[in-house]
Amino acid sequence: MSAKVFDTKEVQNLLKAAANLGSQDGNARAKQITHRLLSDLFKAIDDLDMTPDEIWAGVNYFNKLGKDGEAALLAAGLGLEKYLDIRMDAADREADIHGGTPRTIEGPLYVAGAPVRDSVSRIDINADEAAGPLIIRGTVTGADGKPVSNAVVECWHANSKGFYSHFDPTGAQDDFNLRGAVKTGADGKYEFRTLMPVGYGCPPQGATQQLLDAMARHGNRPAHVHFFVTSDKTRKLTTQINIEGDPLIWDDFAYATREELVPHVVDKTGGTALGLKADAYKEIEFNITLTPLVQGKDNQLVNRLRVSATA
Repeated sequence: MSAKVFDTKEVQNLLKAAANLGSQDGNARAKQITHRLLSDLFKAIDDLDMTPDEIWAGVNYFNKLGKDGEAALLAAGLGLEKYLDIRMDAADREADIHGGTPRTIEGPLYVAGAPVRDSVSRIDINADEAAGPLIIRGTVTGADGKPVSNAVVECWHANSKGFYSHFDPTGAQDDFNLRGAVKTGADGKYEFRTLMPVGYGCPPQGATQQLLDAMARHGNRPAHVHFFVTSDKTRKLTTQINIEGDPLIWDDFAYATREELVPHVVDKTGGTALGLKADAYKEIEFNITLTPLVQGKDNQLVNRLRVSATA
């Protein structure tokens, strides 16, 4: 249909009524955002001549997306989370904030409540024959290069099958397997003793992969390890490292790779003395630089729904 109706008085009045712009009641910001998003949608329907069948297919898709619990996964896969990082990077440049470890996406699989250890934590609770031992260690410093004491470094990653504890469909992992937190001492050092992760793919029958298939895109991520790093003296850092050598490092469906976040993997021996599953192990040194508070406040805290559990 060639007729365009978006700019008509009838449609513009409909948009205002749907967002209740004529009322002083309600949340003004919610009404502003609803009006803008609904306007953009209506205009896209006009511009792209979307059919009723396509619109209702979209409605049905969002029902499936909610049923599958994949809205946060889709947000990563469509670049929404990456876009938020791009905006925060730009805001930092505008505020003349430089030099910290680069941020990247949180992803949908964090679980709050991991036990906090002093300086060192072994987090491989469950045996995993397919995964070799790995130590991730480093020093947390401030923008001045000095160690940050009492920083909490949280870490979480997948097992050798690409599953995260608390979300593993096989039920094979105990709570907080491959998840942990350490508090740095005066030297700012942290260490996780764990197992080498692999990447994961979106659930093949899920809503996210359904849309990716329609666009001829894959839904896979390279092997990676997530981090939250917080302290009373600095802004929170949300980041992750990719495992060097993974073929998908520069083809991550979630667009989370940054060049500075691919540290070297070094072969080591002496793991038996450290309590690891084998004497030969891999080591990654990932040093973290935090940035100062802005006018005494942490402007990097993001409020979003997250899973929480008790260890």
